[in-house]
Amino acid sequence: MKKISRRSFVKSSIGAGFGLALAHPNSKVLGANDDIRVAVVGINGRGGSHIGGFREIPGVRVAALCDIDDYVIRRRIAELEKDNAHQVTTYADVRNLLEDKNIDAITVATPNHWHSLITVWACQAGKDVYVEKPCSHNVFEGRQCVAASRKYDRIVQHGTQSRASSWAAKQIAAIQSGKYGKLLISKGYCCKPRWSIGYKPYEEIPGEVNFDLWLGPAPEQPFHRNLVHYNWHWFWDFGNGDMGNQGVHQMDIARWAIKGATLPKSVITMGGRYVDGPNYSDQGETPNMQLSVFDYGETKLVFETRGLVGKISDFPRIVDNEFFLEAGVIRKGKFFENGHGVGEDLGDVDYHINEGNIFENFINAVRNRNRENQHADILEGHYSSALCHLGNISYRLGWNYPFTMKTTALGESEVVTDALRTVLDNTQALGIDPLRSTYRLGPKLHFDHNTETFIHHPPANLMVSRFYRQPFVVPTAV
Repeated sequence: MKKISRRSFVKSSIGAGFGLALAHPNSKVLGANDDIRVAVVGINGRGGSHIGGFREIPGVRVAALCDIDDYVIRRRIAELEKDNAHQVTTYADVRNLLEDKNIDAITVATPNHWHSLITVWACQAGKDVYVEKPCSHNVFEGRQCVAASRKYDRIVQHGTQSRASSWAAKQIAAIQSGKYGKLLISKGYCCKPRWSIGYKPYEEIPGEVNFDLWLGPAPEQPFHRNLVHYNWHWFWDFGNGDMGNQGVHQMDIARWAIKGATLPKSVITMGGRYVDGPNYSDQGETPNMQLSVFDYGETKLVFETRGLVGKISDFPRIVDNEFFLEAGVIRKGKFFENGHGVGEDLGDVDYHINEGNIFENFINAVRNRNRENQHADILEGHYSSALCHLGNISYRLGWNYPFTMKTTALGESEVVTDALRTVLDNTQALGIDPLRSTYRLGPKLHFDHNTETFIHHPPANLMVSRFYRQPFVVPTAV
């Protein structure tokens, strides 16, 4: 009999699936009727948290793993073996996984451009879905996820875990109570270090990576190591910049604070991609400095994304929210009458939050089929993700202007003016010559939240969806 190496065994088995007959000490008898069998798709980064989080929930078995990277599969298997994990089946192609009748629910932690297609396919296959943020790569995809969830009566939870936070829920309740007057500006910050990714050359596809599957819906293109496995965030074909990466969490909180808010009347964005170094450029495409203003009528949602922080003491990282009301400002769970000072506690606030963390809450909904008790139903995920896409569309349709040209296009409120000044000052603090540098200012785009299309702007409407590479197409009829 020919000896088969561990590597060869794993690699040859990924497509069809194979099992590891190991027993977790806290697991129930395999095949128990009340076990919920979960498959994790995309297991390199955040997917590892999915594996760990769902394995901690009683009555849940992580029964399958799916990834396009053979090395990542082998690494996760080794970790599970060391931990005496229960039986696990592995796949490279999610389509094969979705044919597995033993799987009840799918969790999605792939790159963004795969999120919606897997969600739709999983709903069609009768699986419930936990999908990481953002649930979509564009506006159209998010709405299709909602449609698939409703048509096939599937539970679809979105990975904006702040919805499971009593701390956030208390602030939202205080804002919406009317105690501090009307909410004028709901602001989010996504300011964490996002410096140069440099340039990576095109090269042969590594043997352990199925790059065709990794590309999926995206256009065919050469392989380079700024794509696999993390820096894809900064390329338009795959990611949505940091506003659609870390920022979607703070965007979700900012929208949550505006009572009844879905999608805005208009959006306008400015920004640019800047890096330190003599050439002030790298391989990335998405902005690392960005300011967006969304119009919700009485309330404006302002979102500040700055990635050139952490190395300069005057510009520290900040990932947070602020709420500007008629009576003062709420930030970090306190009310500041003048926007500064020590601040006072919010006091007793009547609020409700459903049980469990974001993973536990998903499993509870899978068991009881009650969508109303979800922390982050896919509809909420769609709206918050779409806000990120709208801001990026305005940016991408913009024109470059010299730093020396001041603008009031984003509005003239003190909050917006201060944010604009901070973005420009932060950029210039790198030593970039304002006389030779530019920022991009997008058009103010008016949006119809009922049809989820832009009003009288064909170029913007072309960006509501994308051209899909066959056969990886998000369907118009789910």
